[in-house]
Order: sequence, then structure tokens, then C-alpha cells
Amino acid sequence: LLLATAILAGASLTTSAHADTFGTGTNQFTLDFTTIGNTNNSADTNGYGSVGYAYRIGTYEISQNQITAATASGLRNVTAGAWTGDRPAAHMSWYESAAFVNWLNTSKGFAPAYNLSWSGSTWSMSLWTVSNAGYDANNEYRSSLAKYFLPSENEFYKAAFGKSDGSGYYLYPTAGNSAPTAVTSGTASGTAVYNQGWIPPGPASIYEAGGRSSYGTMGQGGNIQEWQESSSDGTNNNVGDQRMVRGGYWYGASSDRLDSSTRSSFGPSTDIVNLGFRVASVDVIPEPSTYALIGLGALALVIACRRKTA
Repeated sequence: LLLATAILAGASLTTSAHADTFGTGTNQFTLDFTTIGNTNNSADTNGYGSVGYAYRIGTYEISQNQITAATASGLRNVTAGAWTGDRPAAHMSWYESAAFVNWLNTSKGFAPAYNLSWSGSTWSMSLWTVSNAGYDANNEYRSSLAKYFLPSENEFYKAAFGKSDGSGYYLYPTAGNSAPTAVTSGTASGTAVYNQGWIPPGPASIYEAGGRSSYGTMGQGGNIQEWQESSSDGTNNNVGDQRMVRGGYWYGASSDRLDSSTRSSFGPSTDIVNLGFRVASVDVIPEPSTYALIGLGALALVIACRRKTA
């Protein structure tokens, strides 16, 4: 028993890599993640941004190239297609965004985040229940066994507006309290892609979508609006609820849409040209060797018990 306890106590946890790889062969692609720490931080004055754990969030929005590569590697019933190349995947419903996240999980051997169903030409979702492994009574949308998921509104908010030293929040997701300078593309600090008219130029590459947040994410306040996992009332216990959306978009003229006070919501089937998403992930996962150690610990426990009863 002591041996088993010692082995289990020694099982280490490791912070997950900055970039995760998906797909195969010529369709392989990576997603860059930024770790958001400062756990158990206080919420902003408007009540958002408090997260009690470390997590990772996509450094960039999901691009059309990444959707295309995932589709070639097995993703089904997700289209997008508004833009090309490294521009953001848009015309993405909440369901399609969630389906992409589920594919990320299942392609790597993890549990799907969302209980989705495809029938004919329509996505739908059921809540997870107590009979499902990974059920979380505080969030019936997301399985606790999933590694990848859509960021909740608080997870999105903290990464966008939070100060990386944990001391509070900025008004804009470009690490400042002044409206960012509107640009068509680029990476200069204090800039964002908005106020550019309908067409051209459209959204910028996800890698040139303006200045970064204090934590280091890009494009959370411009380029395209982004889905959050959260329902409009924050309870995540009704599949019919609208889902939260934050951030401005390239043709929006007002910087107000980029700031921390602006929230929007749409039905989960909404599919419009300025709607996309980014992915979030757990921060700490067991090393593969941990499972072997746990197995050895269990074996040691069995042996100890047998000796005790012999």
C-alpha cells in the first residue's frame, strides 16, 4: 500500500505544449496556444473574467486552411469557406465550431467536448447527463474529459482583457485603455483590424490581425467576431439558448464593439460572414508515463492486499 501511494504521489503532471499538431501527412497542421494563469483571479467590475484554474486558449483564430486540412483528415459536415488561406474561418455556426472542436479531441483519442448529432443537413446537441462520463453539473454543455473546447465567456474575457500580472483588466484586448488604431492587417501593438469597409479587403490573416493582448493572444477584438461556449444567461443548461459572441469585425466602424463592455448573442445555428471562433484547452494533462505509474501503483496495491490477507 505504501509503495502504491508513493508511486501515485510521484506521478507528475506537465504543462501542455505551446503548439499542438493535428491531421496527417500533407494535411497536418498546428494550433498555437497561450497559457492563461493567475488562477482564482477576481472578475472585472462588470462581473466577467474570473477563472479558477489555468487553461490554454488559441493564440489565433481558426483559419480556413485549418478547417480545410481537418476536413481532408476526417472532419465532416463543417463548411466555412467565406475566405481562403490563413484568413479566418467564417460562416461558422456555433454547432460547426463545436464539431471542429470535437474532431480535435477524437482525432487525438480524447473524449468529445459536446454531445452533438448530425441528421440529414442539420446539427443538434443534447446536454450531458449524470449517466455520461465527464458530466459536470456546473456546465452541462462541456464534458470534463475533453481536452479541447470552445472558450467560455469568462475564459475568453480573461485572455482578451486581463492583465498578465493578474492586477486587473484593460478596456481593450490590445493591452490598453485607449481605442486601438484601425488597420487592414499587421502586428503592431495597439492596433486592430476594424473600420475597413465591407469589401475589399475583408479580414486579415489570423497571424496579422493586430496587436496582442496582455497575455499574448491576437485578434480577440477585431478581424471577425468569435463564438464562446457560454449560453446567453451563462447557465449552459438549455440547448435552445443563444450563445455568446464577443469582439469586433473588419468592417465594423465603431471601436465600441471591441471593448470589454460589448456582448452579443446568436442562435447556435447562425451562420454569417463575420462569425468565427478560436479553441481553448486544458492547461495540465497527465504525461503518458503517468498512466503506467498508476497501473504499477494499482498492481502494488493488489499485491499488498493479498499479502495482508494471506
